[in-house]
Amino acid sequence: MTDHREFESEMLRTALRQLDHVAQKLGVDPDVHERLRHPRRALVVSIPIRMDNGKTGVFTGYRVHHNTVLGPTKGGLRYAPDVNLGEVTALAMLMSWKCALMGLPYGGAKGGVRCNPRQLSRTELEHLTRRYTAEIILLIGPDLDIPAPDLGTDEQVMAWMMDTYSMTQGRTVPGVVTGKPLLIGGSAGRREATGRGIVYVLYQAARMLGEEIRGRKVAVQGFGNVGSVAARLLWREGAIIAGISDLGGGIWNPRGIDVAQLERHVAEAGTVVGFPDTDRLTNQEILEQACDIVIPAAVASQIREDNADRVKAHIVVEGANGPTTLEADAILRDRGVTVVPDVLANAGGVVVSYFEWVQGLQYYFWRESEITARLQEVMTRAFNRVWGVATKEGTDLRTAALMEGIRRVAEGYKIRGLYP
Repeated sequence: MTDHREFESEMLRTALRQLDHVAQKLGVDPDVHERLRHPRRALVVSIPIRMDNGKTGVFTGYRVHHNTVLGPTKGGLRYAPDVNLGEVTALAMLMSWKCALMGLPYGGAKGGVRCNPRQLSRTELEHLTRRYTAEIILLIGPDLDIPAPDLGTDEQVMAWMMDTYSMTQGRTVPGVVTGKPLLIGGSAGRREATGRGIVYVLYQAARMLGEEIRGRKVAVQGFGNVGSVAARLLWREGAIIAGISDLGGGIWNPRGIDVAQLERHVAEAGTVVGFPDTDRLTNQEILEQACDIVIPAAVASQIREDNADRVKAHIVVEGANGPTTLEADAILRDRGVTVVPDVLANAGGVVVSYFEWVQGLQYYFWRESEITARLQEVMTRAFNRVWGVATKEGTDLRTAALMEGIRRVAEGYKIRGLYP
């Protein structure tokens, strides 16, 4: 049973405050502003599955569509113990701004299931995914809502979703999800897309600040799909990867960490902890070390009011969603730290998801070199637009990015009008 506590989410409060601030700055029509504050639809479902011990487990799942004014909705599906309706609603809203900012023909959506995927067997995960898909099936489709992997989910989960949906249609429908395995309609370069996008916008930020990436000291919080790719690419380009952390903790070596050797260590040990010639740190301490660039690519609210003044880097590139609180944002801005916000920095994933969707609809697939080149073009163009707005308006990059995204969605509402 859902109650008001479902909406008790710091992330939703932050997203609404950001929207209200930017809408006022843009002079958005009050009626349109009010529409932007509410999701178009939100579905809460119970997901009963048979567990491996023969008993029935019941989980709670969500799918939220924030708006459909620019096209079908797009957004990830996360499996995590603390998922609630407020968090999913906030993430759907942020996806609206992100898709609009990147020029994609999508509205924002998000889904989630409250569970701990690490405590479920592969069979239980499959049962959970298929039953969740069946419960939300009226809301998804290639021209309705296209889920993708997020925290706690992967390409195998997307394959189960696609298969479940396809079985109900009596035909294979590759365009219903993105982030699938290549063999069944996935896109080359999708797995690396978010990490790659982070590197592209970091290069643009460094260029605007008159700096080089080579030789700069970098700390990466999170060594999952996003952080590991960003670390590997930056390491190959000559950056000094001094600190890395994951769920097990952090490691630090100011002379640099060999990322290729670290990946082999993680494959065997399951964590970055214990890598030779490094000092052990906490996830929090990784953000506070003496370095040039910090990439928080783990979870939300890692840079807060109580630790923002200890962040020594002068560039922060947000790989995770919402890793910096509003209060911390103000502190970093006052200290002259350049923050490349999540709505821009981690948009590489949804951009290549869009490419995958287009390829699936056409049944024609591109080479990875084409996808990488197109991703770089889209990310660079979006960054330059945001930098231009920030310069013109005298504001920070987050406000500028939100202004671009919210303005486009608001204009869509104005052009389409109100039905009936």
